[in-house]
Amino acid sequence: MEKRKWQTENFWKSFKCAITGMVYSVKTGRNLIIQLCFALFAIILGIFLKISKIEWAIIIFAILFVIFAEMLNTAVETVVDLVTEEYNEKAKIAKDVAAGAVLISAINSVAMGLIIFMDKILEMIF
Repeated sequence: MEKRKWQTENFWKSFKCAITGMVYSVKTGRNLIIQLCFALFAIILGIFLKISKIEWAIIIFAILFVIFAEMLNTAVETVVDLVTEEYNEKAKIAKDVAAGAVLISAINSVAMGLIIFMDKILEMIF
């Protein structure tokens, strides 16, 4: 198979590219910073409320799913901007659908957090 000029040569270079993409997402993504703050809050709350291993698995999955969706959204927006700088209805749809995916993942994350944390918080209050 012929190697394309943008393909990496080995695993470690691929890994470095992935890390570079993650760093770029954090540096340029205001929404990702906000989501990471909520993730940190959920982690601190999980520690404080002593959630179970299964609950940790759900919380970690929800956090990583939101981060994944946000990074995918960034990739879609970047590619769309690369293809066209002028208004294009299909470009708008691509960006809106990618943003919708982030919203759905965030709603899922909030729902999982409420299911896991709400009973424990209510027990502490009452």
